[in-house]
Amino acid sequence: MYKLLLRPILFWFDPEEVHYFTFSLVKFISKIPFVPNLLKSIYEVEDKHLEREVFGLKFKNPVGLAAGFDKDAKLYNELSHFGFGFIEIGTLTPKPQDGNPKKRLFRLKEDSAIINRMGFNNGGVEAAVLRLKENKGVLIGGNIGKNKVTPNENATSDYLICFDALFNYVDYFVVNVSSPNTPNLRELQEKKPLTELLNTLQSHNLLHKKPKPILLKIAPDLTNEQLLDIIDIVNDSKIAGVIATNTTISREGLQSGNKVETGGLSGKPLTERSTEVIRFLSEKSNKAFPIIGVGGIHSAQDAIEKLEAGASLVQLYTGFIYEGPNLIKDINQAILRKYKA
Repeated sequence: MYKLLLRPILFWFDPEEVHYFTFSLVKFISKIPFVPNLLKSIYEVEDKHLEREVFGLKFKNPVGLAAGFDKDAKLYNELSHFGFGFIEIGTLTPKPQDGNPKKRLFRLKEDSAIINRMGFNNGGVEAAVLRLKENKGVLIGGNIGKNKVTPNENATSDYLICFDALFNYVDYFVVNVSSPNTPNLRELQEKKPLTELLNTLQSHNLLHKKPKPILLKIAPDLTNEQLLDIIDIVNDSKIAGVIATNTTISREGLQSGNKVETGGLSGKPLTERSTEVIRFLSEKSNKAFPIIGVGGIHSAQDAIEKLEAGASLVQLYTGFIYEGPNLIKDINQAILRKYKA
């Protein structure tokens, strides 16, 4: 239904405008009394064999929505009706910012991919907190970053501001230093600044009676040597785990004409590389920490491969846009068939 009827219509229009239109549409229909239960009956798969306990949290199923889709925590309650086990909001910054100039979001239909150079556009962390107070039981991850105008030497203070503001309203945190769309942000992935940032956040976290899991989101463009550094940093800082991976700056093998656009590439071209990174981290660390696998999941088999490579949970973004909400159900049913047998 989605791929045959709805997607062709939506794909006629500008992707960013369609994104906001679909947000308004889902928000509207979810206010109709019977619709939330109807959506759940169609897409939700409930089974105790899908439940996962990861970094001290209980997930009703291992399929989540990646950050970037619901940046400002405006639709997480409604999106949960499509069967997600958890939803990650953000990336949020201390102050509101418009992000990069439009046009900044591009479909690569021939490649089942998207290029974005959004630039952490969001209404600021405090506005998101007000909406998170309306949470109706959704397990939430809070993806945090720095404002564009904040120099890297002061980046830690931005992350701390977001951390403190969100602490009582999210279940886990994600430190985003891997977006290619904020100038110089990826420099924070280098060993020294990243170690300092994570150690500071974790020390701050441990001041709380019940600390929250902190995860690091990494780029797929890191070398094996850099990935080994990531393993050392995670072990040394004692953060909870890693999300692998963010978007890529690579354009290798693309067919679409607009592949020349700058920004981060997501979708099918990332499938293999993100799985490689997951497997590398899992094997080289001897499974020392949980990994959330994200990048190029367009089928149930893609998700299974990431789980077999060492991921504990998976997240969707571009696959959700191209394949529709039935993908969530397909993955959960495939997991049940494989691991329940």
